[in-house]
Amino acid sequence: MGYESIDFGIAGGVATLTLRRPPLNVFNIAMMGEITDAFSNGLAPRNDWKALVIRAEGKAFSAGVDVGEHLGDTGRRMIDVFHRIFRMLNDVPLPIVAAVEGAALGGGCELVSMCDFVVASRTATFGQPEIKLGVFPPVAAVVFRRKLAANDALDLLLTGRTVDAVEAQRMGIVTRIVEPGKVDAECATLCAEFCKLSRAALRATKQAYRSREGDDFGFDLRAVEKRYLRHLFSSPDAEEGLKIFLEKRPPRWRDE
Repeated sequence: MGYESIDFGIAGGVATLTLRRPPLNVFNIAMMGEITDAFSNGLAPRNDWKALVIRAEGKAFSAGVDVGEHLGDTGRRMIDVFHRIFRMLNDVPLPIVAAVEGAALGGGCELVSMCDFVVASRTATFGQPEIKLGVFPPVAAVVFRRKLAANDALDLLLTGRTVDAVEAQRMGIVTRIVEPGKVDAECATLCAEFCKLSRAALRATKQAYRSREGDDFGFDLRAVEKRYLRHLFSSPDAEEGLKIFLEKRPPRWRDE
C-alpha cells in the first residue's frame, strides 16, 4: 500500500505495520491518518493473519506526537485522530506485538502500552514526559491503570521520568527483553507460535480476556479525553508547556 510515513503488509499469517518517519518517528496528523487507513482498509477486511506486529525504522520506536501540531485548533484535531488509532487497536481481535528498539516516549509509549506483547531491546527506553510540558497523556492514564500497579503508573505519569527496558519489564510494560538487533527475530519467533494456533481460538481467547466486567476502554478513554480537552488543554499552563518545548526555554507556569 502506498504510504509515505508507514509501511503495511501481510505475509505468512503476520500483519506488519512499520513506522517509517525517521529518525524519531514523531507522529503528525498525516502519519496518523495513514495508520488508521491501514487498519481500516488493510487489516480489518482480511482474515489471513493471526498476529499484528508494530515496529519502526530509525533510531527510536517513536518519540511521541508533533508538539507543533498540538497547539490550538490543530491540537484538538490531532487528539481526535490519535485516539482513533487506539480505539481501533482496542478492537483488533488477535495478538498485537510491539517490536521496540530505541526510545518509546509519549505517544510512542502509549502505542506500546496498547500491545499484548512487547519485545524490547535491552537498550530501549520508555516514558511519558507530558507532565513536564504541562499536560498529561490521556491514553496512558487509562491503559496504565489497567496494566500497571498503581504506584508504578503514578510514578510514570506524575514524574515524567524515563525507564530502561529492565524496569519497564518489572512494571509490566515489556514482555521480553533481547539484545540489540535481535528484536525482529524474536517477534518472528513469537508470531510463528501464533500462526500454529487456531485463529478462532486466538480471537475467542482475546475477546474473553477483554470482556471483564466494567472493562470498557472506549468509555474510559472518552471520559479522560473530555477531562483533558475541557479542563487542561485550553489552560495557560498547557499552552506554556508546549511552547517551552518548541522554544527551548524554562517554563513560566501560571499555576492557576
